[in-house]
Parts: sequence; structure tokens; C-alpha cells
Amino acid sequence: SFRLWAYNIETVLAEKVETILRRTVFNTRPRDFYDAYILATTQKYDKALFRQAMTATARHRGTADQIVDVDGILADLGVSSHQLDTPERGFSFHTDAPLDMRMSQEGPTAADLCNNLPEAELRKILYTYGEEKNAPRIAAAIVKARKDAPLETTLQLAELVKEAVPAKGRRAKHPARKTFQALRIAVNGEMDVLNTALDSMFDVLKDGGILSIITFHSLEDRMVKQRFASYCQGCICPPEFPVCVCGRMPSAELPFKFKAASEAELEQNPRSRSAKLRCVKKLKDRYPE
Repeated sequence: SFRLWAYNIETVLAEKVETILRRTVFNTRPRDFYDAYILATTQKYDKALFRQAMTATARHRGTADQIVDVDGILADLGVSSHQLDTPERGFSFHTDAPLDMRMSQEGPTAADLCNNLPEAELRKILYTYGEEKNAPRIAAAIVKARKDAPLETTLQLAELVKEAVPAKGRRAKHPARKTFQALRIAVNGEMDVLNTALDSMFDVLKDGGILSIITFHSLEDRMVKQRFASYCQGCICPPEFPVCVCGRMPSAELPFKFKAASEAELEQNPRSRSAKLRCVKKLKDRYPE
């Protein structure tokens, strides 16, 4: 038998996960084959939290075992369709809504960043998290616009970005796409959380356990790819050494490079077009940094 834990930052999404599981997996296998635990939390994910949460949830369901490690973890880093399709959450540039973008609905909003950050900081966010080549134009336009009135809605920002970028930048994808991505990442501290969570998730795996991560943009995919590569690195001796003297062995191996959505998946779910699945198999505990 096995136990399945599903973690999510929002209770409503955790409940949706449980509903899907009960309608699919639970209906196709004997109920006593496994237990499923759904936990919603707004805390940042570290190793201690994973173990504490799993143990507490297991005890709540009548199991006294202390959970120390797991066989596998799947992390889907994408913004959920529930969030994108709920206009008042402020993630979409297609509908008018408050400029929010907070996944946990706590802390500063995207409007707070746009209306209060210095131009240089806004430019850095757009460059770093959105890889937006028009960052200087957009940051300057935001600062200029907020002098007359604060930016409050998604369409306000989307139209401002559209006017700020050159005409050729409006032809393909929506010109505000990268700006919205950058602000969302900054508002939620996504890269900082991912940086911590990668090692935490790897550390709670059993030897032979697999960490699988679905990424949706190049920044997070690059971080996952590089971190997985560091787990798989063996000898770190200088290349001029004739033989290895460090004795370092790989802590993990890659089952495959990565997988992208198939044509059939893309037809059913267009939002999967940028998704990449990367997996790493743990061989032993990683080396301390």
C-alpha cells in the first residue's frame, strides 16, 4: 500500500485535488490500497515542514507513524487554471480586475509594487523575472502613469504596457505577458521559495525516491535543471588532476533529460505548451554546500 499527500497553498485548490482523486484513482482501485492526505498551507516549504505536516496529517487520520521520508514527490510549479480563471485574483491580463496576483492572498499586491517601487527596482523585476527586453520603457511608463493616478486594475496595466512597447512587440503574443509574469513572481517570492524547496524536497526522499517537477517558464526550469545537475555531479577535482582524490560520488541520477507535452495533450490542454517535466532519482544524501 502507499500514501499520497497533496500539498497546495490554497484550501480551495486542495479540495479540488481531493475531488479529482476521489473521482479517478479512488474509483479505479480498491479503497484500502492506499490513503490520500490533502494539506493546504500558506507556509514556505522546507524539510522540517514537510515532515511535520505529513506526520501531523497521518496522526489526524489515525496513524501514529512519524513520517521521515517519502518514495516520490511531484511538484507542479504552474499557476493553476483556478487562479487564472478567477478574474478577481488579478493574474490575467485578459479581464479587468484588481491588480492583485497574490497566491496566498497575503502581503503586498502587484498594485503595491507598481505604485511604490522605484523605477530602477521595477526595471530589475521586469528584466530578471520576465526577461522583458522592453523593461526600461515599461518601468518608465508605470512611474509616469502613477504620478497622475495609482494603477489599480489588470487592464490598466495591460494597456499601459501595450502603449509602452514598440509596435513590432505587439504582433505575436500579448505584450503584457512577460510583465504580468515578472510581477507575479516578485509578489509571491516564487524563485526564493523554489530555491529552498528543491533541496528540502530532495532531502525527504528515500534512497531510490524520485523528485519530479513540472516547470512552465525558463527561469524556474533553468533553476531546476541546474540543481538536478548539481545532485548528479560526482568528482569535483580540478581537471588537471590525473586521478580523483575527492572521492565524491553522485547523489542522484537523471532517468531522462526532460519531457514536454505531446500533441494530444496540447490539443486537450493548450496551457501545457510551455510545460517541461524533469525528474531526478536519489541515490544517497546530497553533499552539504
